[in-house]
This record gives sequence, structure tokens and C-alpha cells, in this order.
Amino acid sequence: MSQALWCNFCMISRFRHAALVGKYQAQGMRPLLEEIAHVLTRRGLEVSVEAATAQNTGITGYTALSADELGRHCDIAIVVGGDGTMLGIARHLARFGVPVVGINQGRLGFITDVPVAGVARALNAVLNGDYEEETRAMLEGHVLRGGEPIYDAVAMNDVVLRSGATAMLELRVAVDGQFVANFRADGLILASPTGSTAYALSAGGPILHPSVAGWLLVPIASHMLSNRPIVLPDSGEVTIDIVSGREPSVNFDMQSLASLLHGDRISVRRSAHRVRFLHPPGWNYYATLRRKLHWNEGALPHDGHG
Repeated sequence: MSQALWCNFCMISRFRHAALVGKYQAQGMRPLLEEIAHVLTRRGLEVSVEAATAQNTGITGYTALSADELGRHCDIAIVVGGDGTMLGIARHLARFGVPVVGINQGRLGFITDVPVAGVARALNAVLNGDYEEETRAMLEGHVLRGGEPIYDAVAMNDVVLRSGATAMLELRVAVDGQFVANFRADGLILASPTGSTAYALSAGGPILHPSVAGWLLVPIASHMLSNRPIVLPDSGEVTIDIVSGREPSVNFDMQSLASLLHGDRISVRRSAHRVRFLHPPGWNYYATLRRKLHWNEGALPHDGHG
């Protein structure tokens, strides 16, 4: 086989079946999804559309599959929307090792970083194997009542405990069975590095680079000046016991469990699965931070790197 034919073969066979997921509530989503589907099919890929996306946009001509079916049958996923849309599908696809590409329809996000204007160019580069790949850790947790699990979920951003009223929560935190502290605050955030630029950031936590093997523990409106954010290793189990507070609830990303009771325990550890992201050529995390947090405003011209 000649070198040219071998290169063409590699380009065709790198990805075979693409999942297409969209924020179907957004205006103009259907024509954008159809444009992306045409880019993919012209490159010889089979395309399947996530079932709720297909139903709510009316897009036809492609197989509609559930999130788990997409994970079992597809080898790449194109997610169109914002970071919230990505969070919802990435948790499912991580179990199957399916890499995701994020297309942002509005303002560029932290994890959906391809602008609509450059979608065809970016996708063709990825399909050619020209991309930056990174993986992100996730949290998995259980709610225990009387030592028995009553709820479990996976989170890519964070696990958040809040009071249902304007009342203080008292929470007992331990790591691998070692007591850390009692936190008295309006709530508590346990965030992954990905989640460090979400709710934890607005609550005063630091930013963790995605390659750092750690979690952030950040109190929300602490009632004690000594309760400060702390970075924990992600290798152990974090337990949070509800000591007191009115109507406490826990939220795993967008998945909530209300009506927690005093004595309930939230147990969190690192998930065995990681999210795989494929970024356009030249992508880097620091450029994303500069863009999203406006770190370049008023700065001297940079050196052109990133």
C-alpha cells in the first residue's frame, strides 16, 4: 500500500461512528446540528443523535439513541451547547471511554471550547487526528442513612451541600476516617479541578489545574473565620456527616437529593472513570483561563504563545 493510500486509510478509520448531542432548548440548534452532521457524514462517519436532542429539535435522517446506547455504539461524541450540556452527557460517556468534542453556541465555555464559526475546520482537524487530548477526573458519591446507601451519583464538577432555608449547616468532615473539622456555614462544596472554576470559584476557592490530583473543599459563607478552603488529595474517601441544619440537601452537578436528615453521611471518592476531551490543535488550559476570566484586559501584549 502506498504512503498516500495508507494515510487516507488512517484518516477514514480513526473514527467511525459519531454521537451528536445538542442543547435543544437553544434557538437555531437544529440547523447547526444538521450542518455538523453533514461535516461528519461527508467524512464517512455514521451519525447517531441523542434521543432527547432528536425529539426536541425534530432532526431526522439519523438514528436516535439513548445516552447509554451512544456510549456503547459510538467512538466520538460532538456536544453542542454550553458547559451544562457537556456535564450532563460527559458523565454517561466516561463509563464507555468515548472522547467528547465541545462546540459552544454562545460564549465559549471552560469545557466547550470550539466556537461555532470554526466548527467545520476544528472537526476536520480532529477527524484527521490533529487534536489535543486531555482527561478529567470525576467524583462519585453515596448518601448513607443508618449505614445503608439511599442515593448514589457521579459528578464532574462538584458535590454541594446546602441548607434549604437561611440557616446554618454544621457538617463534620473526615478524610479516610481521619477527622478534619466541623464546618459551620451556609453550605459546603467538594469540587474536582474541573469544578474549581464553577461554584467553588464564586465561593472563594482557588483554581486547580486539571492535572492536579486533588479536590477542593470550600465552605459557602462560613460562619467561622477559621473555616477556610482546603485542597485535599483525591486518592482517599471524603465523608461529610450532617450534624445540624434545616432542610439540608445535596447536589451532584445537576442531580439533587433533598430531604436529608441529621446523621446522614455523604461519602465521596474519585470515580474509576475519567472524561476524555479532544480539543482543537494548539489548545491549552491557560489560554482558556485568560479568555474566560478576562486576564488579558489591560495587559501588555503577550508573546504569542497560546
